Amino acid sequence: MAIARQSMTDEQRKSVVLEYLKAIDRGDPITGEGSLLDLFADDAQLYYPKWGLANGKAQIGKLLADVGGTVKAAQHHYAEFNWVFSGGDTLVCEADLTFALGKAE
Repeated sequence: MAIARQSMTDEQRKSVVLEYLKAIDRGDPITGEGSLLDLFADDAQLYYPKWGLANGKAQIGKLLADVGGTVKAAQHHYAEFNWVFSGGDTLVCEADLTFALGKAE
């Protein structure tokens, strides 16, 4: 049986990205029920500077653990975001971020 994949609108993609970034700011868990990884499709890609491109949930989980392990707190500046929509499945969000280094408590 084939699994049907639904296409998302640009606004739906933007909504998921905002949910992800707000979850980071709140310090939501990476894994488990209601975690950051639940926001990603199995074949998703996530790029983070100085880490590189993560392909799929397993690598995205590794990226989030690696980066999150060095950040004590984060706060994105939502009013200053730049959004680039491709007209397809790709969405780029250039975001300003203030963070405190160290392990989360």
